Amino acid sequence: MRIVFAGTPEFAARALAALIAAAPAQGWSLPLVLSQPDRPAGRGMRLMPAPVKALAQAHGIEVATPPTLSIKRGGAAAEAAQAQLRAVRPDVLVVAAYGLILPQAVLDAPAGLAQDDGARLTALNIHASLLPRWRGAAPIARAIEAGDAATGITIMQMEAGLDTGPMLLARSAAIDPDDTTATLTARLAELGAELIVAALHAVAAGRLRGRPQPADGPSVTYAHKLAKDEGRLDFTQPAARLARQVRAFDPFPVASAPWRGEALRIWRAQALDQATAAAPGTVLQADATGVRVATGHGILLLQELQRAGGRRLAARDFLAGNALVPGERLGASA
Repeated sequence: MRIVFAGTPEFAARALAALIAAAPAQGWSLPLVLSQPDRPAGRGMRLMPAPVKALAQAHGIEVATPPTLSIKRGGAAAEAAQAQLRAVRPDVLVVAAYGLILPQAVLDAPAGLAQDDGARLTALNIHASLLPRWRGAAPIARAIEAGDAATGITIMQMEAGLDTGPMLLARSAAIDPDDTTATLTARLAELGAELIVAALHAVAAGRLRGRPQPADGPSVTYAHKLAKDEGRLDFTQPAARLARQVRAFDPFPVASAPWRGEALRIWRAQALDQATAAAPGTVLQADATGVRVATGHGILLLQELQRAGGRRLAARDFLAGNALVPGERLGASA
């Protein structure tokens, strides 16, 4: 089986690593990897390869990084990238958090794996939710933000619709009370890596058939891409919702609150089911256990904070150099 892999971040790199490890025993080959172009990163903002690209290069796999695969937008460069894909004669395309829209011509490029009904499966996607819940760009963060007790990985057939294709394999994973998007992503990356190897093996053996997703209904939800301005907390909301947002917005866009003319970043917080008559955003108490802030319902205990240009600090250490005075308000204009 000749596999072309398309992915960009560490989540996808874990799946690529699993395919590389499984390839010799399974008789698979990886003639080409697609990833997004290098991006500026670090203090010096030097161009750095994405984790998937770096891993592929370390294993001597050919890598292509087209800025788009749409010929309408990318012209001759995109046409050349599509030709490069066809030239390696893939049997199947595996996609994980690639970040680029794949035109139908790309999805149709692989020869496909034969199914028992005569159809051919050309492209598989590793999606970080239990479809049809949380289709879209930010399924992990939105599951945490919504207070879901569990999420998971779905291996699905790709089609023109956004995460609407038939489901081949799925496995659930609990969302722990202290999970952030960062920690849950790491766990789901390992699960996705395990499932894609299992799915390819089962598909090649004719043991899997796609199950259609519902077109609509209450089980279908959409995970909108996270926006930078979402990080600003609204203290009129209940403390439980705010605590979930703090977890969901780690590592991006990071929860924050205007404070003394700057944005105070909040990396860890706990909801306390305690009543208060104070206005939302009012600092009630600040000590080594954290900073207690009034909300629309309950109290939010801020446990890890960061000033602009500073380091992330536990509340005890933060308060040693920054006084938060009971009675002052978080959430006023920065």
